[in-house]
Amino acid sequence: MATAYQRYNLHTTYDKFYIEACDEGVDAVLVINRVSNEMTLAGKKDVPPSAVTKPICGIMGTVRLVAGMYLIVITRKKNVGCLLGHAVWKALEFDVIPYKKTLLHLSETQMQENKTYLSMIDNVLMTDGFYFCTDYDLTHTLQRLANTSPDFQDMSIFERADQRFVWNGNLLRELAAEPELHRFALPVMHGFIVMKPCFVNGKVFEWILISRRSCFRAGVRYYVRGIDSEGHAANFVETEQIVLYEGAKASFVQTRGSMPFYWSQRPNLKYKPKPVISSATNHMDGFQRHFDSQLLTYGKQTLLNLVNQKGSELPLEEAFAKMVSNMNNDKINYIAFDFHKECSHMRWDRLQKLVDAVSDTQDEYGYFMVNAKDEVVLQQRGVFRSNCMDCLDRTNVIQSMLARCSLQSQLKRLGVLNVGQQIEAQTDFETIYKNAWADNANACAVQYAGTGALKTDFTRTGKRTHWGLMMDGLNSMIRYYKNNFSDGFRQDSIDLFLGNYTVDESDATSPLRVKNDLKVLALPFIMLAAVVMCILCLLKAGDTWGETMTYVLFWAATSTVIGSIILSNGKDFVDAPKLVYKEKLD
Repeated sequence: MATAYQRYNLHTTYDKFYIEACDEGVDAVLVINRVSNEMTLAGKKDVPPSAVTKPICGIMGTVRLVAGMYLIVITRKKNVGCLLGHAVWKALEFDVIPYKKTLLHLSETQMQENKTYLSMIDNVLMTDGFYFCTDYDLTHTLQRLANTSPDFQDMSIFERADQRFVWNGNLLRELAAEPELHRFALPVMHGFIVMKPCFVNGKVFEWILISRRSCFRAGVRYYVRGIDSEGHAANFVETEQIVLYEGAKASFVQTRGSMPFYWSQRPNLKYKPKPVISSATNHMDGFQRHFDSQLLTYGKQTLLNLVNQKGSELPLEEAFAKMVSNMNNDKINYIAFDFHKECSHMRWDRLQKLVDAVSDTQDEYGYFMVNAKDEVVLQQRGVFRSNCMDCLDRTNVIQSMLARCSLQSQLKRLGVLNVGQQIEAQTDFETIYKNAWADNANACAVQYAGTGALKTDFTRTGKRTHWGLMMDGLNSMIRYYKNNFSDGFRQDSIDLFLGNYTVDESDATSPLRVKNDLKVLALPFIMLAAVVMCILCLLKAGDTWGETMTYVLFWAATSTVIGSIILSNGKDFVDAPKLVYKEKLD
């Protein structure tokens, strides 16, 4: 495998960027012409002594905005551990550098639009969870890497990466077009990684958890649900749990993703917008594509649907079950488990019912294992695909429980656990395990919903607490605000970053120039003024009690009427995406 370079210096002159590979014995410099945008390969002798130099950690890629091209580089990283001897890094800080030295060629409107697009790029880069490795492929599971051909092994780390999980794939398109530049192309995944040395019975093993977030149909809660025409599911995440012990390796993989048919749940100021299933789309085409891909990649599927089997979530569960039945594939097993009903009144011990119900299936699917002689002794033959409405909170709880069952079997087979020992009894390791899965939940939730996960008190402690309920309430309030008043911008940011929307420098009809309806601007202020007047009338009484109540009732009625108008037209008052979003599922 051709690895990516590990260390770089960025040399900047008036007309060029020189990105020097600083690995020992390497004489390679990527030259980017800031005028023509051309990329070429040169040597260190070609770097002008007058260039301004600073060290960087890697190249994220390039993006075109209104002002022209921008170079995005990683400027600070943190080591999160070693995977099979390969250093794994978390990208912490970035720099977005313009090719052009001035914005004088832009109008005032264009300057403002360019500033908005830059803030979108920064918004994505500031979302925690970008990871990379220069000499190991983080985008593939251990099992996929073990089952590859010699030709695959000879590819560069960028070429062989699973494009579902390369979040800077669009940004690297210029580098990807030139094979001789591939060692400068660093694939970066988005999600969560934790790597911990653990001790059980005096034996040391490495425990690793990796969640890879798909960049296909990526976005934020409510604006991205269901699937697209290619069968890509919203909030699709592949989570791999790895154990390394005395040269042996074990891996257990699960997936999560939105219910894979066409449905939406656009925010409208209500706490829980009603989900809408498309009535004008052939669901089975996308549904079939989704599971054809899943079966090819992971083998058999057990679908754990954790949504409520009543209220607004029931039609979604019924639609999912019906489509699985219509597909009539014996490699797909569907299980509906009403998480909230089963765990009502703090009876979270009832989750064991689901774990017990799928225990035989989990034994059948198994896990991947390689012995100390590097011989494959077990293959994982299927995965559990879990979902709730958001594929975050309920989903993570169940995934952590299934992963523990797999880990119990792995550690026994590896000789770490003795006969009759249970992993739950290893208190030090249990603390590491529970906190890591709770941190995984938080990472996935922040990236999709904008806040930390709910129900993490159970994941961390094994118990549901009143404090946990209070924190869930706070997070739910924050989610409500973000989903209604800031997620349109976040969705636009992701679409711009991933290349779902491209900026045209000559475009005179930018979607950012669309003006809000006058009522959207005026009605909230009128309602606020009416509320203030109502309070003032209460505080400052009129000549008579009747006169005071007349004023109070007038302003209260005014604010109520305007509030009703706003709620009945809620979709017009939320922060909706401007770049590529279209409401297709009326």
